[in-house]
Amino acid sequence: MTTDAFTAHRRLLFSVAYRILGTAADAEDAVQDAWMKWSAADRGDVAEPKAYLVRIVSNVAMDRLRSVRSRREVYVGPWLPEPIRTDAETDTATETDTVSMALLMVLETLSPLERAVFVLKEAFGFTYAEIADAVERSEDAVRQAAHRAREHVQARRPRFHATAARQREVTERFFAAATGGDINTLMQLLAPDVTVWTDGGGKVRQALRPVTGAERVAAWFATFGEQPYQGVALADMRVDLVELNGRTGVVFTGAGRVIGTLILDVDADGRIAAIHNVANPDKLRAVATGEVH
Repeated sequence: MTTDAFTAHRRLLFSVAYRILGTAADAEDAVQDAWMKWSAADRGDVAEPKAYLVRIVSNVAMDRLRSVRSRREVYVGPWLPEPIRTDAETDTATETDTVSMALLMVLETLSPLERAVFVLKEAFGFTYAEIADAVERSEDAVRQAAHRAREHVQARRPRFHATAARQREVTERFFAAATGGDINTLMQLLAPDVTVWTDGGGKVRQALRPVTGAERVAAWFATFGEQPYQGVALADMRVDLVELNGRTGVVFTGAGRVIGTLILDVDADGRIAAIHNVANPDKLRAVATGEVH
C-alpha cells in the first residue's frame, strides 16, 4: 500500500518539484526525500495520500531551492533550467506552458514560497486551502503570495502563441538554415530583438552573456555547420527533434553522449523570440536517459 500510493502520484510529485526547482536532478532528489519521509511517517491519520505527498515534496523542494540559490548566483555564465523530455499527447496545455524554459527562468526570480504557491495554483489547480496545507502557511498568507507571484510573472512572462506544428516547422527551418549557412533565411526567422541564452556552466565553452539582436544571432548561427560543436563535427553528430519542456527541441548527440539541446521560443507571427542552448553536461542527464516526464 505504501509503495502503491507513492507510485500512483510519483509523476505529479516530480512535476511539482521540477517546476519549483528548475532541474531534474534536484527534483529527483526531492522526490526521493519525500519517499523517505513518506516511508517513515505514521500514515494512520492520512486521509488523502495525494495531498499529504504534495505537502511533503513541496516543502522539501522549497528547502532545497533555498540551499541551491547561492550556487546559482555564482554560476559561470547564464543559468538555464535543466531540459527534460515532455509528452504533448498526455500533457495539458497548462502543464506544457508552465514547464517552458521561458517561464521557468521567470520563476527563478520569485521567492521559494511564491514559486511553490504559483506552481501549485497555476500549473496544477490546487485550491488556496489545499496550498495552505501543502506549504504550511495560513490561507491568507498563501493568497498574498499568489497575488505577488502572479503580478510578478505577468509583468515578465513572455507570450508565445505558436502552435505545436508551427513550432516544429520553424525549428526545422532554423536548423536547416543554420547548418546551411543561410543567413538570409535566419534573418527572416529571427525577431529583431531575439536573444540567445547559452548554458555551459563553465564545463564547456559557451557564451558567458546573452546574445541579442537578429543580426548578431544570425551571424553566430550561420557558421554552425562549419565548425565543431562541443568538439564534434556536424557530420559525426546525430540530431533529433523531440519535445523538450513543452516545445519542439533539438538534441545533439556525438562521441557517444548527448552534447547539447536547443529550444526555440516562437511568437504568434512565427518568428523566433528566444533561443535556449544547454550544453552543461551536468544538465543533460535527464535528456540522455530518454525518460519522458
